[in-house]
Amino acid sequence: MKITKLCAAAVVATLLMPPPVVAKTTLSEKDRARVARAPAKDRADVRYCLLQRKKGGKTGLLVGAAGGAGASVVAGGDVGETLLAGGAGAVAGHLIGKGTATNSRCDTVLRRNP
Repeated sequence: MKITKLCAAAVVATLLMPPPVVAKTTLSEKDRARVARAPAKDRADVRYCLLQRKKGGKTGLLVGAAGGAGASVVAGGDVGETLLAGGAGAVAGHLIGKGTATNSRCDTVLRRNP
């Protein structure tokens, strides 16, 4: 029971931690090349939209991991089940956050500049 409470405390601390503390968002080589290939008028928009997508993925990862682990703790799962639920929540949250982080304008800009 003590380990479960420790995991629950880690989940709460993760939720309360602001995203900039977790990691600074930077573009990968592939994304920087994509920005460089874009026409001059679209470069700033492409960079902004790619950064927003990455930030959304990171935020979704944290929220999904905390939600999955928290649900497992509430349901009475042991440590292994809590870690498994946290991992599954992290993967799902990352995918959902990455897909919903941009608006329709960003979607249009990124589709126009592959």
